[in-house]
Amino acid sequence: MLIKEGDEKDSSNDRGFPPGCFIIRSVSSGRLLDVASDSAQDGAPIILWPEKDNSLVESKPEAANQVFFIDISGALCARASGHALDVEYGRLVLRHRRQLTQPYPNAYSHPLPRFRHNPGTGLLTVQFDGDPEFAGGTAWRAQTFYLTALPRRRPRTLFDDASDVFASAFRAPLSLLGSVHSVPEHDPTAAGTDDTFNLREDEVEEQERGEDAEVDDDPARDRAVRVIGLTPEEHHELSEGAWSRRRWEVVPLRSTARRHSGLS
Repeated sequence: MLIKEGDEKDSSNDRGFPPGCFIIRSVSSGRLLDVASDSAQDGAPIILWPEKDNSLVESKPEAANQVFFIDISGALCARASGHALDVEYGRLVLRHRRQLTQPYPNAYSHPLPRFRHNPGTGLLTVQFDGDPEFAGGTAWRAQTFYLTALPRRRPRTLFDDASDVFASAFRAPLSLLGSVHSVPEHDPTAAGTDDTFNLREDEVEEQERGEDAEVDDDPARDRAVRVIGLTPEEHHELSEGAWSRRRWEVVPLRSTARRHSGLS
């Protein structure tokens, strides 16, 4: 059930969302949260996609999969299907309401996460009632989980590789003559034993991402979005570009088109 303005059960304002329907726009890319392929299937991915309609009128059916609302239970829901949004191992997905199964909570049956938007900072955080990985750990309690847009670099081409070879040869002409390079000793702890390798790929990227990796020039229209937890220490390691990808603009929609009056 959609919460409307004036509803006594409205809990959207205290979570930073406006009453009624709204869009959620990534500050870094300008793309909107979007239910991929306008799907209503359980587990359908939520992605970023260019804005389909800029009229800010909620009744446009062709753009309904980019429109969201907070229901009376406080869940963030997709307007097109009415289903809530859930987090599945860091990925934002559409979730059908499920029957309770034991032991509760578990990966199949669990409380829906709560989304909170700070209009001042633009940060959109996600709160969980239990371990979001359902591994029984407690480390998640020290983390703040942010909805995060992921950049995507343009795929390298053969021309890019050839350009790098010539540029390298220009800087070091002797490299083309087969100069000898020392081989570092094997470090037995370099692979397979570091806890970093147990992280999801997107989490590793977030920890190791430099300014060059913030480039977002892939011509593809879609982008991925993740929910990524950060400890207080990791907060200080993020670049401004990384913080920009965690900022969102929530824009309320009108129920009808705005009338324009003109002089006769």
